[in-house]
Amino acid sequence: MSRLYDTVEPAVINDEMLQSAVYDQGPVLHAGEIAKDEGIDYDDVLSLRLDFRNILRIDNLWQFDMLVKLQLDNNIIEKIEGLETLVNLEWLDLSFNNIEEIKGLENLVKLKDLTLFNNRISLLENLETLTDLHVLSMGNNRIENLEQLIYLRQFEKLRTLNMSGNPVCADENYKLFAVAYLPHIVYLDFRLVDADTRNRAHTLYENKLGELMHHEKQQLNKRLKQEADEKEFTMHEKAYVERLNGPYLFESMYSEDPEGQKISKIPGIEDVLYEFQKKFVEISMKVFMFGLEQFQYRNEEVKNFFECMEDAKEENKQEDVEEIGSFQKYQKSTFRDLLLTTDQTEQEQKMSEYNEKVAELSDVLMGYEMKLVDQLEDTVSTFERNLADMMSTFMEHIQELFSQLRELENNHNEKLLETCVSMLEKMVKGESDIELNEDLRLLFVDKDTIVNAIAASHDIHLVNIDNREDEIVTRSGTWTANLMQEIHKKELIRNRSRIEEISTFVDHVREEIYQLDLPEADAS
Repeated sequence: MSRLYDTVEPAVINDEMLQSAVYDQGPVLHAGEIAKDEGIDYDDVLSLRLDFRNILRIDNLWQFDMLVKLQLDNNIIEKIEGLETLVNLEWLDLSFNNIEEIKGLENLVKLKDLTLFNNRISLLENLETLTDLHVLSMGNNRIENLEQLIYLRQFEKLRTLNMSGNPVCADENYKLFAVAYLPHIVYLDFRLVDADTRNRAHTLYENKLGELMHHEKQQLNKRLKQEADEKEFTMHEKAYVERLNGPYLFESMYSEDPEGQKISKIPGIEDVLYEFQKKFVEISMKVFMFGLEQFQYRNEEVKNFFECMEDAKEENKQEDVEEIGSFQKYQKSTFRDLLLTTDQTEQEQKMSEYNEKVAELSDVLMGYEMKLVDQLEDTVSTFERNLADMMSTFMEHIQELFSQLRELENNHNEKLLETCVSMLEKMVKGESDIELNEDLRLLFVDKDTIVNAIAASHDIHLVNIDNREDEIVTRSGTWTANLMQEIHKKELIRNRSRIEEISTFVDHVREEIYQLDLPEADAS
């Protein structure tokens, strides 16, 4: 049974408990004493036991971000929490606690073995992200319904399942149901699932499984399509032309245009409006296709740029490796000679020569770095010019296409105005038998009213077109600026880091000769 905290004093996971747990399972004997003196970096801890400590709440584990195995069994924990930073966890034991709900495990995507044995859980849920799960122990909980086992079908790597001690196990069909619906399971409730059991399970549930598998296939296809659509839409966003491959922009103009919606209901205006929409969508589609084309060109240009940068860095690295390798051969030979000679003059000469070689090494490595800096600066400058030219070409054509949309809107507005004024004149003269609804009759009371309504509609359309164009200009400009800023920033950080690395290395090799235990020199 789960332990009740009203009979024990609840404990808190604090620094004292964590240090004690780490030291108890850490190095032994002399190594353990050193660890206590110098401390243990929690980042280096891979396994942690916090069992049998009367813990009520999981907390303060954020420092153990490299943890692979965590034992929290035999405590009085009521809620799964405080584990979101343990993203490297593969093995988690929360058995013999007072947990009622499975949650708080979403970030533990590397988890392979999960034990929730002997808790108060009544529902299998919130495990969707644990796609690498191999072992799941849910024994001695409160799961009652066979249908809940179907939830576990999504875990294709699950091989070991323990449900023993749950009310569901009392169902006479429990074992065959579990084996039929969870075909990947190898061990069920501590027993190997044999071929005979599999055959009987399949025979018993063949029809229902067929229906379920058909439904799962439909859901899978639906999910794959949704993922593909989302991926495609993301690409359209990166190309700055999302939703321009259809009537969205056209429809958005009218969705924000109450006067235009009324005018579109004028009898006989349908053909004019249809032709306008058709041409408008055609130009929108040209914007869309051109945007995608340019996006591919930009991607290729960016890809080639970063490949050139990496090639230059790799070439520089090989030069450094060869230079350091040559120096280390010299260093090894010099140290060997120094350790063998007792001639003071020879020792002084070799040490002086060594310091000169170290200085030469420093100059060469720094020279290589300066050469790389110049090379990368040239590459970045060329890329920046090419990118600026590409974006300029992109924007010029985009603006030309949006000018066509504005011109199309202007032409449509003129046709609409001419048609409506002509209709009004006929109505005034009694030459028109067209019946208008209440909204349209209010528009056609006089010329000023209908002209103002058409003008208001026209303004809204132009604003929508202008806003979409401005959005493309702004987003593309922001992307370009951010990309170049990030490139310059990373190169500056790389250069400073490399210079510091060279300086540290040179200081180290310069000091190495003074660490030698040289033989005592002859007095002569």
